Amino acid sequence: MFDPREKIALFIDGANLYATSKSLGFDIDYRKLLAAFQKRAYVLRAYYYTAVIEDLEFSSIRPLIDWLDYNGYTVVTKPVKEFTDSQGRRKIKGNMDIELTIDAMSQSEKVDHYVIFSGDGDFTCLLEALQRKGRKVSVVSTMSTQPPMIADDLRRQADYFIDLITLQSEIARHAAETLHKPVQPTSEHVTP
Repeated sequence: MFDPREKIALFIDGANLYATSKSLGFDIDYRKLLAAFQKRAYVLRAYYYTAVIEDLEFSSIRPLIDWLDYNGYTVVTKPVKEFTDSQGRRKIKGNMDIELTIDAMSQSEKVDHYVIFSGDGDFTCLLEALQRKGRKVSVVSTMSTQPPMIADDLRRQADYFIDLITLQSEIARHAAETLHKPVQPTSEHVTP
């Protein structure tokens, strides 16, 4: 599936990957995830996309974002949008599909093989466009839950489907490791 000579790029839909790993019962160690793919091929870029709530003094995702930013990932964020639905309930929305799609397309002359961590069927058109440019696309999600976390159209469009559960032994964070330690921009970092 991976050729060690090819240039790959990781595109992580943060909210989707978080939901998928939680549904499988494990947390992801992003240091291990990056290392796992660096063993398979040359990782040109690793992108992580997430929406953040700007008005909170402390966001629970902030330590992870900071760690990723200092440890080999390109982090793309945007503020969530707040709205009130027709029943008067306050809702938040933070879709990162457009940002991920634009970044993926802009890399199409440099990347041989895309690895997209999402089960969102909205990315099916992106896969088609990348494949028309002669690029391979792998999708990482899961079929091991009920219901599956991946849209059927997306799984069928991908050149390769990688069930996240098959990566668990390589990328899982062990219970003793903590996520919310403060991250400082030094040469030593905690593992999320």
